[in-house]
This record gives sequence, C-alpha cells and structure tokens, in this order.
Amino acid sequence: MGGNVQSGCSFSSLNGNSQNNTQCREARGEKMAATVPPVTRQITKDSHRNKTENPPVDLQEAEDCLIYDRHGVSIPFKSLYQDRKVIIVFVRNFLCYSCKEYVEDLSKIPQKALEDAAVKLVVIGQSSHHHIEPFCLLTGYSYEMYVDPERCIYQKLGMKREETFTESANPSPHVKSGLLMGQLKSIWRAMTSPAFDFQGDMYQQGGALIVGPGSQVHFCHFDMNRLDHIPINWLLQLAEVGETVDFSNKPKILHV
Repeated sequence: MGGNVQSGCSFSSLNGNSQNNTQCREARGEKMAATVPPVTRQITKDSHRNKTENPPVDLQEAEDCLIYDRHGVSIPFKSLYQDRKVIIVFVRNFLCYSCKEYVEDLSKIPQKALEDAAVKLVVIGQSSHHHIEPFCLLTGYSYEMYVDPERCIYQKLGMKREETFTESANPSPHVKSGLLMGQLKSIWRAMTSPAFDFQGDMYQQGGALIVGPGSQVHFCHFDMNRLDHIPINWLLQLAEVGETVDFSNKPKILHV
C-alpha cells in the first residue's frame, strides 16, 4: 500500500499509487499520517482506480447545518459525531437506483459489529423528510437516516454536482441493476410515489465520511458519479470495525 490513510483523503490515496500517496502525505503532514491505524493493507488488493484526490474536509464549515429526521425534527450536523466515531454516507437522492441498492447492502451490516467497535452508521439524503420512512422500508435500512433538504452540508463540504465518468473506474460492487433497468425502476418509483417529485437534486453526487469523536476526519470520499461508491467493507475496515460482510450472495460474517 505504501502508507496509511490520511485524514480527508479520497479513494485515490488508497489505490497503491505512490505519487498520490506522497501528495496526500504532504497535504496533511507526516505527523497526522503516523497516527492513523494501518488498516488499509486489507483493502488495497483490488484497488486500481485512478481518481482525483478530494480536498481536505473541514467539518467546522458544515457543523451547524441542520439535518432532519423522519418526523421533521432538526438537529445540527455536528451532533452526529461529537461523542463517537461515525460512518456517514451521503446519497444522491432517494430515487437513485444505485443509492437504493447501496443502502440495501448497508442494511446488512450487523448491529453487533458496529456496537462492538463503538461506531455509528448514518445515511443522509437531500430530499424532504417525509421520504425517509418509505426509503427505509424499501431498503430494509434500520440505522439512523436524516435529510439535508437545502444541501447545506453537501455544498459546504464540496461534494460534486454533475457526474464525471472515467474509463478506469470500476462500478460499485453493490449495484445490481444495469443503467437502463435502474433508470426505469427509478421512474416507476417516482410515478407511484404519493408525492410525485425527484426526492432530491438529480444532479447532486454523494460521498462517505468517517469522522469523530469531535471534528476529526479519518477518511472522506466524494463520489464522481452514481456508481462511484466506496465498497462497504472498505468503510468498515477503515472505521476499525472488526467484522465485514460477504455481499456476494447472502450476508455472511467475515472476521478480519
């Protein structure tokens, strides 16, 4: 691998490219690099994507943005990560077929694995709050979910808007539907929804953070496009969760 994961580094700092790793270390400092646990050795085996490195993330820019639960109750973003480490996944929109299938796999993470590691899992979307409960029922997701309807966090953290595709990018291992079928499913869900809307900005891209306790950023990745999800087991290992899940067929615990 040639180095540990840097705070605020993107997927590109994990792909074994020595030049990218050197740039990442210079951007964040050798002292910080030395303090991050070397858990990335297990997640670099099949990593060959050349990606543009994300800028460092300053949580203070977004800490006071309000997010809303399924009942429309607001809390500040910073309340999620003040007391413990949190994996935060930002989805594109709740109609996005690839986001739906990714969250379906997030739902398979055993609760005990997260509890044993003292790690919390949170999904944030950017629709209105009344779409949360139907999306949880649709995906089987039972962990915390909030919405940022004004895209305050998305914008302040610098997440991408519009999609960028590269020939070297590998598709998300969690997306099962092809592009055409996936889009047809999304259109059908929009048409059959009680409130016909796009359930978020259709051009907004998502991402993933591992943060806390406090404002410490352990890892960040901003999606380039709808298929550019970080593999879930990578997130679990980077968050030092002692178990991963076999998503090949049915959930099966793998001890690491």
